[in-house]
Amino acid sequence: MKKLLSLFVALVALSGCSLFGSDSGLFSGIDCESRLARDFAENSTDTVFFAFDSSALSSEAVAALDTQVAWLKSHDDVNVIVQGYCDERGTREYNLALGERRANAVKQYLVSQGIAENRISTISYGKERPAVLGSNEAAWAQNRRAVTVISSAE
Repeated sequence: MKKLLSLFVALVALSGCSLFGSDSGLFSGIDCESRLARDFAENSTDTVFFAFDSSALSSEAVAALDTQVAWLKSHDDVNVIVQGYCDERGTREYNLALGERRANAVKQYLVSQGIAENRISTISYGKERPAVLGSNEAAWAQNRRAVTVISSAE
């Protein structure tokens, strides 16, 4: 009986959320979220970029967000965090506020397309976490962004 129980526990541990579903079960936590995060990254565009000193969504940003909308509609048990970022120019306080406006612009678009507001949280990192180091337009353009990440499966 002990061997059978050990085999079952090992099977459950190896199969993770595929056995129990993404929102329930003994081993649903981090393993399932990492699988969902990989699926999100493979099937949608997680990053949108912004013009200097702007939180307005460009047509390219809207196209990227539409891939997120499609994915989120097919995974209605998943919550996300929209992270807002800025380039290195400007004060810390100004960039935190601008990053927040960028994250909220993404959130508002997702909500306008039918994603429940309570599934989306936002955070601003301002200029504190650059994607690309450098003090030139090429680096700055990559740092003016909002990134959507999986936060949890309900």
